[in-house]
Amino acid sequence: MPSLRTIGLWGALVAVSGALAVGLTLARFPAALLLGPMLAAIAFGVSGARIAVPRWGFLAAQSLIGCLVAHAVTGQIAQTLFEDGPLIVAVVLVTVAVSGLVGWVLTRLRILPGTTAAWGSSPGGASAMVAMAEDFGADPRLVAFMQYVRVAAVVFSASLAARFLMQGAPAGAAAGAGEASEASSILATLAVAVVGALVAIRLRIPAGAQIGPMVLGSVLHATGLLRMALPVTLLELAYACIGWYVGLRFTRETLRLTMTALPGILAATFAVIALCAGWGFLLTLLLPIDLLTAILATSPGGLDSVAIIAVGSQADVSFVLAVQTLRLFVVLITGPLLAKWISRSVPGSPAS
Repeated sequence: MPSLRTIGLWGALVAVSGALAVGLTLARFPAALLLGPMLAAIAFGVSGARIAVPRWGFLAAQSLIGCLVAHAVTGQIAQTLFEDGPLIVAVVLVTVAVSGLVGWVLTRLRILPGTTAAWGSSPGGASAMVAMAEDFGADPRLVAFMQYVRVAAVVFSASLAARFLMQGAPAGAAAGAGEASEASSILATLAVAVVGALVAIRLRIPAGAQIGPMVLGSVLHATGLLRMALPVTLLELAYACIGWYVGLRFTRETLRLTMTALPGILAATFAVIALCAGWGFLLTLLLPIDLLTAILATSPGGLDSVAIIAVGSQADVSFVLAVQTLRLFVVLITGPLLAKWISRSVPGSPAS
């Protein structure tokens, strides 16, 4: 049974999150229901509130976001991958290379030990990066802090970009997956969320709770076998859960632990975001895509938050998710190799 203090803290967090979400919605920010709870959770976490989103709650939220993305994906995503496959691979490799360069610079300046810098600057799969980092000798607390600083910064910067690059009002949750209200469609979509997540997690697929339902739902929806639908209220709760999960990772203890490295971490985070945004601008000169789509496609993670922003804005969701999903797998494959290279390439760096 949760204590009265825990219940009170959650009540206060929900109230503050709601107020911020309403304010951001009135200011016409996309993903306000993600951004508001995240801002509130960061404030609560840093102020010492010892509450956390249960792991199962975060996985459930990810599975619902996977279904939301599946609703927006059509057969066009296969065409996108076929037509622009080489360039999409180039986009992914450039983003990974930029992050590796930043990790190398952090090590070179002796701000962070090599493997910690490598895992912390990896552009995507925050939870997976933290889980694997300790096995390769990195400090998991510092890696977690770096990863979630990056996720939060990407959400803020991508939301700002979407706010000023969109024409007209942002799309709401209903635009993402609320067209069909039939109970059968909703139940079928929830079944996709459960089955897709369980199978992907059992197969140990990275970010499986989201990618499983996204892939299964996309196939069924694009082929017309299933009409995807989710209640708007349930989607809003999923947005908030992801925002709370990320925001509450920022605690007093983490800040104290990372205080000396904080300036370098922030500089590295915004350098990666800026370099990826620059690459996104160049992408608009090579492909017939708009700047918002290019920025979201090249932004350095995470997959769930970028998906929410893409679906809630006027971006080309198929292209954004094709790039982001491919990059997640590339990062997970190259992460160990990159960590070893960075830790060995700098003289005197601790190669754990």
